[in-house]
This record gives sequence, C-alpha cells and structure tokens, in this order.
Amino acid sequence: MNPFDIYRSHITEILAPITGADAKVIYGALQWTQTLDKGDLILPVPALRVKGRKPNELALEWGERFSESPLIEKPVVNGTFLQFFFKPEGLQKIVLPSILNNKAHYGRNPSLGLRDPADPSKGRKRIIVEFSSPNIAKPFHAGHLRSTIIGGFLANLYEGAGWEVIRMNYLGDWGKQYGLLANGYKKFGSEEKLLQDPIGHLYEVYVEINKVKTAEDDKIKALRDEIKVKSGKPEDATVLEEELTKLIDDSEDEKARKYFKQMEDGNSDALALWRKFRDLSIDKYKKTYGRLNIHYDDYSGESQVKAESMEGVARTLEETGTSKNSEGAVIVDLTPHSKKLGKALVKKRDGATLYLTRDIGAAVERFDKYHFDKMIYVVASQQDLHLAQLFKIEELMGRKDISEKCQHVNFGMVLGMSTRKGTVRFLDDILKDVGEKMHEVMRANKDKYKQVENPEQVADIVGITAVMVQDMSGKRINNYEFDIIRMTSFEGDTGPYLQYAHARLCSISRKANLSPSSLQTADLSLLTEPHAILLVRMLAQWPDVVQNTLKTQEPVTVLTYLFQMTHRLSSSYDVLQVVGSEEEVKKARMALYDGARQVLNNGMKLLGLTPVERM
Repeated sequence: MNPFDIYRSHITEILAPITGADAKVIYGALQWTQTLDKGDLILPVPALRVKGRKPNELALEWGERFSESPLIEKPVVNGTFLQFFFKPEGLQKIVLPSILNNKAHYGRNPSLGLRDPADPSKGRKRIIVEFSSPNIAKPFHAGHLRSTIIGGFLANLYEGAGWEVIRMNYLGDWGKQYGLLANGYKKFGSEEKLLQDPIGHLYEVYVEINKVKTAEDDKIKALRDEIKVKSGKPEDATVLEEELTKLIDDSEDEKARKYFKQMEDGNSDALALWRKFRDLSIDKYKKTYGRLNIHYDDYSGESQVKAESMEGVARTLEETGTSKNSEGAVIVDLTPHSKKLGKALVKKRDGATLYLTRDIGAAVERFDKYHFDKMIYVVASQQDLHLAQLFKIEELMGRKDISEKCQHVNFGMVLGMSTRKGTVRFLDDILKDVGEKMHEVMRANKDKYKQVENPEQVADIVGITAVMVQDMSGKRINNYEFDIIRMTSFEGDTGPYLQYAHARLCSISRKANLSPSSLQTADLSLLTEPHAILLVRMLAQWPDVVQNTLKTQEPVTVLTYLFQMTHRLSSSYDVLQVVGSEEEVKKARMALYDGARQVLNNGMKLLGLTPVERM
C-alpha cells in the first residue's frame, strides 16, 4: 500500500466538485515534492486544463473553497500551485504500521507489472534487461562495471513493480579473435592456470599471441611498402610478392581466420576448446557477480545467434527494400529518416556479417522465445548510434512489434581506473583494492573495530558498497572520476556513510531490546516533536520515490532520497532518544526508527547493496 494514494484519493474527492475537473485528471496531477517545505503533495493548477480563467486566479479560489479535513491542513496557495500538508496524527497511524507490517514489501507495487490491473488472471508483463555483457578473455573493464551496476538495479526495480524480469548477459564470445585465442593457448597456455584463473590466464594468452601477431603485421606492412617501391621492376617484385604470400599464409591472423572458420563449420575439436573457455569464464563471472548481488537467467552471447536468423534478417532487409548493395557490400541508408543515423553497414564485401546483423537476429530470436513486452539494453553512450540504427532498421524491415518495445539505457564513462602504467584492471582486483582500503579506514577506529565480529567480510561488503554508490551518485549519462579515497570516506554522501546509518539503526534496536509485537502496539500519537513528524513525512514518500524511479530509470533518484532521509535521521538522534526514555515514548520512538531502518534496508537492496548490521 502507498500511503500517498490514500491522501491523493482524499484530496481528489474534495477537489472534484470544487474544480469541475475529471477525478482521474486530478488524481494523476497530484505530485510528491522534492522538499517537504513545499508540502507533501502539490497540485499544478494548469495540469487540470480548466479553460476561461487564469491558473493563479483558480488556485486562489480553489484554495479558499477547500475545507480543512481530518487528514489535511487547508492548502497553501503558491502562484499556480496548491501545496498540501498532511496532518501528523493521521499520517503516523497510516505510515508506520504499513512499514512494520509490509516490511521488505513496503514501497513495492506489484500491480504495476500486470498486463491488465483490472484482471490479474491475464498475467504479468515480461521484460528482458540485457546488461554487463563482457568479452570473454578480456578484462571486465569500467564500462562493463557500470552496465552491471545499473542493469542490476533496473532488474530489481522492475521486479519490485511486479514485472517478470529476465536478466540477460550477452557475452562477447564469438569471432576471429577466438581463433587467435585458441591458437595462442596451444602455444602459451597452461591447463593448471586456466582452471585456477580462467579469465586472467586467457587474457595473458591473448596478450602474448597478439604480440606475435603485431610483429607479423609489421613485417607484412613493411613488405607491402617495399613491393610498392619496386613495382617498376617486376622481377624484383615477384620474389617479394611470393615472400608476402607465404608470410600471410603462415601468419597468426590467417591461422585464426581458418580456426574460426572451423568453429563456424561446426568442427567438434575447435568448438570443444572454445566451449571450455566459455564455460570456465562464466563460472568465474558468476562468483564475481555474486559479490555484487547479481544473478542471470540467461547467459546468452554472440555465439548463440543462429546463422539462419541472420540469413533471415538479410533476406527480409532485401525483400522489404530496406537494404541495398553498395560496391559489393550491403548497407541500409538511414539518412532519409535522420541525417544523424547515417548509413549502416550490415554485410561486408567478403560476405561477413556484422554486429548489427547479429543484434537484429538476436532481437528476433528473443522475441520469439520470450514474447517480451519490453527489452532494455544497458550499454555505454558510445553505442548510442549503433542502438539507434538497430531500432530504426528493425522498424523499417517491418518489425515495429520489436523496435517499439526496445529501449537503450545509456551511461557515461568512468575516468581514472587504469594503473600508472596504463595497463588494464580486472574487476576482482578493483574490489580487492577497495576492500583493503575500507579495512584500513575501519581499523583507524580501534574501539568500534573490536566490536565487529568479521571485520574483513564487513570491509569487503562496505568496499563494494563504496564502489557501487560512487557509480550511482550522479546521473547515468555523466562521466565520473574513480576516486578510491573519496568513495571509502565516512564523510559526505558515500557508500560507507549509508552503511553506517543502517548499522547505527540496528545498534539502537539491539540496545532498546523491544519485541516486534511491542512496536505494533506503540502509541504513535506520542511522536509530537518536529523531528519525528518530518521523519514520518519522509518515510511516507518512499513508495512514490520508487514509482518515480520507474520513470527516471536513474539510481540517483533512490540514492538522493536515502541520503536525505539518513541526514534527517542523524539530526534526530539527540532529540529523539530511545534508551532512557519513558517506556511508552521509548516504544513509539523505536517504532519510528525501526520504520526508518526498514525503508533504508529496502532502498539499499533495491540498489543492489548488502546492508550490514555492525561496523
């Protein structure tokens, strides 16, 4: 239950006869406020679309005619807005029992995910969230980290709203580079190292074989340049051309092409080694994702897209006149629809298909398999053009049933994550560094450190929180600087501060030593202090915050609310003391703090964090 919905219905009931506006329009126009000094709900008068009078005149008249009620004070008129303030007594009796009874479900609204809210038997809407999508044998870089954090959050958000969520990881697991990797493994690989650290070892192999390939490529380029110089002397050039042909035939690049061709042709030995790399990498990824509270329903990948799907896409593009031949290649000219979209290459001159063809094929396969109502691609903003081309081509080839259900949720870059030498960082190494730094910060407070039973585990959880909160602290599209000192600080709006706020509420609960049943019977009318009233008003906002986040799709919407709420909490502790208070007051205040702890816990879990109880 959303407490605000009770008040929306109540205000609508009073306003409908006063304004003459449709009740549904009034209800939908009542908005929650960012700051409580503007009220608990606010009505922008122009939103009711009443003609013939100026909105500010209507606001004054309606404010005057709105009679005070048991739930709401007389509205405050502010220009073209009506500001509504809830009466504390009624709000406390609605909000706190709702939180204490619903617990983890407070703030969720499963009816939002129903295909037809009036008939639940029609089932839930289905959404695919494709996120993370790293390349096997390459480091899990900052872009993948952002995609993982944001995608995990969106999956949680839609699940809480009652959607059936399919979490999909579309791995970069196909292409000529896997031929190069397989041949490299035969030269530089170690079975022992592969089993111990598959992703790290495959990357080492990839680096080594690429060194060989680069040296060969340099030789081939130099020889080609020499042939150009001697093109006037055919007898000299012929010898060099024979040498060039041999160099190319014996090159790692050519061997990789041939190996990948074997994979495409279904050679069992070639596929067995590739499958081994893939399976071991996925097992390793699962452990890393587990630390971030992430799981997947479908480990898909480029390799899983069927050849016939891509052939079908190429055929449809041709039959619908969407694609055309251009100097041996196949392109889709999107400039008539938007100059920004340009011309998209769907097939090279040599007949090789590209990511675009594969992605269209993947979308069609997913639609046939899952019959999704929505599909979100959580991919960096560098891919804005690629995704825009993908959706437009799907539409032009007659698959608007797919394209209109697809959305690209993009994000900016993480700066400063490479080492001094400019080498890459693996996610596990990053999390390890942050966990160690967090441990160091915790050790600085010796008294508190002694009270923590498993400090290294707590440091690891708080360190992961630090990384995730820094990532979610701004709008998705913004770039940010990876700053290990700032993110592990307890000062300011950081992950450790959020964890500390939760641990402190747990500590108050332990010291109060009151049973849940005693909190259910607490006399909430004793919460008369301004600090208590403001905190209850904030807790009432949580379901609306979640609902608003479905519109913004921004983790910072939730995070901003949680920080505002925890700041309100920290200013209340001296005024609203629990231990040492008269018994009934103690119970009422503990009910308030337990409600705050539950909302903070719900918010942190929605973001993908693991709340700690001691630190």
